[in-house]
Amino acid sequence: MRRTVSILALTLAMAQPAFAQDNLPQVPEAARANPANWPHASSPDAMSDARTEAFVAELLSRLTVEEKVGQTIQADIASIKPEDLLTYPLGSILAGGNSSPGGDERASPQAWVDLARAFRAAAAARPGARVPLIYGIDAVHGHNNVVGATIFPHNIGLGAARDPELIGRIGEATALEVAVTGADWTFGPTLAVPRDDRWGRAYEGYAEDPEVQRSYAGPMTLGLQGELSADHPLLPGRIAGSAKHFLADGGTTDGKDQG
Repeated sequence: MRRTVSILALTLAMAQPAFAQDNLPQVPEAARANPANWPHASSPDAMSDARTEAFVAELLSRLTVEEKVGQTIQADIASIKPEDLLTYPLGSILAGGNSSPGGDERASPQAWVDLARAFRAAAAARPGARVPLIYGIDAVHGHNNVVGATIFPHNIGLGAARDPELIGRIGEATALEVAVTGADWTFGPTLAVPRDDRWGRAYEGYAEDPEVQRSYAGPMTLGLQGELSADHPLLPGRIAGSAKHFLADGGTTDGKDQG
């Protein structure tokens, strides 16, 4: 009897995926998030030129498979030391939340500069094709990882200001303080549109109204980066920005975004 029940349970379990697939709701093709329908990604003409593209193509042709894989990997400073880059050709380093030089959360600005220089020196000393190391940090509402830096209200408070021009000036101030401590990339602006206030990261979104995010995205990015073109790359005191986190990440289910 036990054997019969086990075989029956196994049969039902194997049939369940097919049954569930047949009962999925029918979604119109236009409403589906189909990557095939997304626009082709390419660098804007105003930010690229034939000479740069040729340089990049030639550099890529000299990279080994290991080096190409390394370019896709980013390690947090809490888990890697500068000398590790002599062995592992990683493309970028991250100073994430609660990560600091030597684990010292009250490390001085000079300690941050010294660590960034050590990582870049190690990356440059590695044999083979040399791709400049990118050093990123979570400076979401000011340079909030560094003691003594300016911290602005978090994004939910900045959204309440309804002031895009203010956001641009905050981007400029953040870029300057990040740049002088050795980083050249921040993970912001955050463009999530929180749909459920039970989400533990709802405060990182500017507002529940996507129009606020739309009005803030440009000024914050320009504040961080400045006006970019092929002839005018990042200037001193400016850093690269990156919109985050991903498509519809604020649309959580019951406030849960993982698990």
